Amino acid sequence: MKRLLTGIGFLLGFAVCSQAQTARWKEKIADDWYAQQPWLVGSNYIPSTAINELEMWQADTFDPKRIDTELGWAETLGLNTMRVFLHDLLWKQDPAGFKKRIDIFLSIAQKHKIKPLFVLFDSCWDPDPQLGKQHAPTPGVHNSGWVQSPGAAALKDPAQYPQLEAYVKGVVGAFANDKRILGWDVWNEPDNVNEGSYASEEPPNKVELVMALLPRVFEWARAAGASQPLTSGVWRGDWSSPEKLGPMEKIQLTFSDVVSFHSYDGPDVFEKRVLSLQQYYRPILCTEYMARGNGSTFQGTLPVAKKYHVAAINWGFVAGKTQTYLPWDSWKHPYTDREPTVWFHEIFRTNGKPYSQEEADFIRAIIKSTAPSN
Repeated sequence: MKRLLTGIGFLLGFAVCSQAQTARWKEKIADDWYAQQPWLVGSNYIPSTAINELEMWQADTFDPKRIDTELGWAETLGLNTMRVFLHDLLWKQDPAGFKKRIDIFLSIAQKHKIKPLFVLFDSCWDPDPQLGKQHAPTPGVHNSGWVQSPGAAALKDPAQYPQLEAYVKGVVGAFANDKRILGWDVWNEPDNVNEGSYASEEPPNKVELVMALLPRVFEWARAAGASQPLTSGVWRGDWSSPEKLGPMEKIQLTFSDVVSFHSYDGPDVFEKRVLSLQQYYRPILCTEYMARGNGSTFQGTLPVAKKYHVAAINWGFVAGKTQTYLPWDSWKHPYTDREPTVWFHEIFRTNGKPYSQEEADFIRAIIKSTAPSN
């Protein structure tokens, strides 16, 4: 069973692009890297002052003071990683300034003992990203301003791919040996077509376009000399055997140095997901979980993640302009007149008070129980 992925590699015609500088990590290298990490627990992070990754990083709205405050709250819980989204348009707009702001962010994160996992591309939400001032949140709607990277226009136009390559190589190359960075998540939910939100605005062949581009993105990042692991998280389908994997999952699992996945399910399903991914003999990172209304909770998931030494990065940290404390169904039924009875995501209110003190105490305690004694 230990070489199940070998067969997958032969199924992929583009796997032949593996040159020396673009080689996927061997299992031992991945295991040795993971052995040097603490039990990784954190959140998907965007400051409460930003509606999306563009507003987080653009010069006019970059808010290091707020980031410092909020990552300080993370430190009080013992969180040691954050998953943070970047965007190709930020590189196109101002490469030098973007790199400078990333460096500032990394210094703040290091101050709070946090190593971020950076996300390069993302297929979720609005397919028409625009630089400049971002619109205000839509009242009562979950993630009403999040934008894809690349947008649909760039994805459909091969003439724009050199700009995407320049972005990946530029950002990864600038921080390829930066020990403050945990790793690179090269593409978030690559085959998400955003049913229920922006499906009508998506290219009809979006999945095929991304499927052709994703191996190249892995290659670009490796060619840039990344010393940190690369990954792209599986999030749908059946991962229990190579024969049941869809084409996108085959690419993700074949090219990733470490395995990552999403699960917004209860602990029983979460455990089955972990067990199904163990056969690929790679460190396992859960890069999205925790949707209280869907039965995915800290108290249910973290003990399972701890049991199997799986990294656990929940969606949402501080309630703010993304409004992801609202449930997914707010796209159909906006919560304009009330706060939901149960918050969907997020740990902290905007003022720094935990949504649930019991929950915060639990997170702090379970992380502390795994920390090495001095």
